[in-house]
Amino acid sequence: MTLSSPVLIGRTDLLTLADRRLTEAAQGRGELLLLAGEAGIGKTRLLREIARRATGFTVVGAAAAPGDAEVAAGLLTDLGAGLRRDPVTATTGDRILARLREGADGDPDRHRRLLVADLTEMIERVAVSPRPILITCEDLHWADDLTLDVLARLALRARTLPILLIGTYRSDELYPRVPMRMWRTRLLTQRHAEEIRLPRLGRDDTAALAAAITGAVPARIAAVFDRSDGIPLHVEEFLAAPDGVPDTLADAVLLRAEQLGPQARELAGAASVLGRSFDLDLLVAITGLTPARIDAALRELGERFFLQPRGDGLAYDFRHALIRDALYTDLDPLRRRELHAKAAEAAAAAGFAAAFISDQFERAQRSKEAFPYAVSAATEAVALSAHQEAADLYRRALRTADPGSDRASLLAALAAALAAIDDNLGADRAYSQAYHLLLAADPDAAAALLPGWVAVRHQLGDGLDQRVAQLRAGIPLARGVTLARLHAALAAAYMLDRRLTDALTHGFEARRLHGDTPDLDLDATVGSVLLFLGRLDEGGDLLENVIARATAANLEREAARAYRMLGSSMSVLVEYERAHRWLTDGIAYAERVERFNDRHYMAAHLAHVRWATGDVAGAAAQARTALADGRGGITTRITALHVLGYSALVSDPEAARAALTEAAELGGAMRELQRVSPAWWGLAELALLAGDADAAITRCEQGWAASAEVKDASYLFPYVVTGARAYLTGRGPTPAREWVTRVSELLRERAIPGTLGALDHAWGLIHLAEGQTGKARPLLAAAASFWTARRRFWEGTAVRLDQARCAHRSRRPGEAAAFVAAARDAFGALPAAWLAGTPAGAAVSSPLTSREMEVARLVAAGRTDREIAGELVISPRTVAAHVEHIRTKLGVGRRTQIAGWLATVEPSS
Repeated sequence: MTLSSPVLIGRTDLLTLADRRLTEAAQGRGELLLLAGEAGIGKTRLLREIARRATGFTVVGAAAAPGDAEVAAGLLTDLGAGLRRDPVTATTGDRILARLREGADGDPDRHRRLLVADLTEMIERVAVSPRPILITCEDLHWADDLTLDVLARLALRARTLPILLIGTYRSDELYPRVPMRMWRTRLLTQRHAEEIRLPRLGRDDTAALAAAITGAVPARIAAVFDRSDGIPLHVEEFLAAPDGVPDTLADAVLLRAEQLGPQARELAGAASVLGRSFDLDLLVAITGLTPARIDAALRELGERFFLQPRGDGLAYDFRHALIRDALYTDLDPLRRRELHAKAAEAAAAAGFAAAFISDQFERAQRSKEAFPYAVSAATEAVALSAHQEAADLYRRALRTADPGSDRASLLAALAAALAAIDDNLGADRAYSQAYHLLLAADPDAAAALLPGWVAVRHQLGDGLDQRVAQLRAGIPLARGVTLARLHAALAAAYMLDRRLTDALTHGFEARRLHGDTPDLDLDATVGSVLLFLGRLDEGGDLLENVIARATAANLEREAARAYRMLGSSMSVLVEYERAHRWLTDGIAYAERVERFNDRHYMAAHLAHVRWATGDVAGAAAQARTALADGRGGITTRITALHVLGYSALVSDPEAARAALTEAAELGGAMRELQRVSPAWWGLAELALLAGDADAAITRCEQGWAASAEVKDASYLFPYVVTGARAYLTGRGPTPAREWVTRVSELLRERAIPGTLGALDHAWGLIHLAEGQTGKARPLLAAAASFWTARRRFWEGTAVRLDQARCAHRSRRPGEAAAFVAAARDAFGALPAAWLAGTPAGAAVSSPLTSREMEVARLVAAGRTDREIAGELVISPRTVAAHVEHIRTKLGVGRRTQIAGWLATVEPSS
């Protein structure tokens, strides 16, 4: 009886698709194809059938193993070895392996970028050889970040190359910490990869599979189907079990293993300690069996479908990880330890990866030997910016460290790695332990941890006061460079909360302490502070200088940070031309140096610039891309949600509300004005468009209070006009005057050029509501010129309609119609709420009753109370009461203002 189906069952449509993709790749139109499904569903079987059909292709395979998450480029190393076995690609395989062995000099981020670029280029060169190439990568859910970065870049290039990349992964193992999770989402969202999901077999296909394996449908097929759930591997294992249908797959594997000869059984158990994939020489070393016995055992294990060779037969794989796991679990504990010890010693002698050696020593409970290999492997991972792998290895180093080890340094390194992968809770615990270990022994070293620790606490929601207190606690402990860095961290903390004077004070103190030693991060922080203080030229020049110095010195992190600070700040300060320039340049730079978090954040801000200047559709598309690309980065997500909310204010209010509400919740958790205030403004505009003036007022007051607390003007300015409209609509001119008077003081104090036009606009609205068109007209004209010069389309469109209302009130119908046409040209389909009181709009909803409207019309016509009483057949006292109610509702004091209001509601009157 065989244990593997000679044909694929239920996969015909998938093979047809694969054939098309092979044909396209042979014609120079390749791609990345992902085969997804749960464990045992048949991904490897399908992959091997595709490889068999790839006639005329160079076929190279590689596989990730469970330990590869700790080994940077583990799968790429396997791929290099595979390429080396084929004479056509042997040179490329040698070059890849040599490049992976090179150490990192200088900036590890730069080294990683160059490594990814070099490895991608090497594999591309194989694709332009005389034959197209098929590269298969199994078990990507175990792959490391570096491998995934190279595959992602190859996926982008494959479209113009004769190369087909096929990767498999377990869809049931994409839990949040798996590096592939966000990688897959990003590639599929951007259509840089195609995914095939392998379904479970139905009852009929299960019967067909059983018949293909055994020659006939067995009598116990119903029980096999029920226990196997239609998963092909389970079907095969249950069919192969000699006595009935076991309760679990592990039982089925072990029952089948009992039928092996003693040496094959022993060899399978020994191989299981090496992992899903293993090297033949290493297996020989740990078993001590003669070559003849090993060959016989391997042959039996292959014939019984436990193992399958890879490449030239010097490496083997268990047919499935589930088989390996069952055999490994069944080993006696002492035997397992003995085999791990032998594997560690043999791997160390043969120069295997330090991560593998450390794992084997740890499993052998030989911590002393495991420790130095774990530290060495962690250091290598950091040099490659493989932070997830580094974190896992530092944890192993801590587990295996003896009492005399420098645990504080290990904990600090672990904290930095965890912060890099956004495991902020873990980083917080590691920083705390390291800090308290160092506090008595080396206070300066303890204080040096505080900037990184405070950054983590910021992500966990600590407010400014908590962060500042933590940093200040380190000042008495610090000296020299550490003291300067604490002041720089205080400057950054105050800058993020827009407490600009405090930020500048600490920034200059940090600069003084640094002396002649330049600190580019500090200069970038100070430059950003100067921008928000309204000193645009000074701050801009400083940030541009940081960019020039950092790029010249190949300091990629510092350069990318300066780009994002300059570009995003300009986008907030209504300097859209400068923002577009620096964000575009910054995105291109971040892509070149693979600073993807910075790239996605700048892309979200560029989407904001596109919305602010009127490209609503383009802004929404770019925001969605940034959201998908952002890999969960919270600042990118918040900014992208702002843009998506703004873009849907008119077209899809419910979608706008959802996006802005989520942004407000995320921003509120971060407790930063720059994260939450833009969402509140969007919700205020949404309320106004829906006619809910009270809700709009509440949001505007919320935004004002947050800005006033830190003396901010950059996030306050949009509220000026929105609040004026809300108060005029809901409560009348007097409260609107109070609002504009209150907020204008802060705007004038900061005097940021891009914000001041909001004041002319707001006062123009108030004068228009009061019927003072002579005063309103020049103010609205000034506001229109300001918004046009700044390319701010939202208020720019609205002010044209305000001008139309003013012209209509002044009996200039041609001018009014021209303003409406200009607004429509800029915006397209104008919101109904904006058209109220214009020649093209319907009357706004009146707060007056029908009787009060009758009285208001007669007041507008110049009638006295007695004349109105006579016409409406009511008493003069009742007329006086109606007039008083009208004044209260409209917030006006004079009868002429009632007439002015009525003219905006009923323009023909």
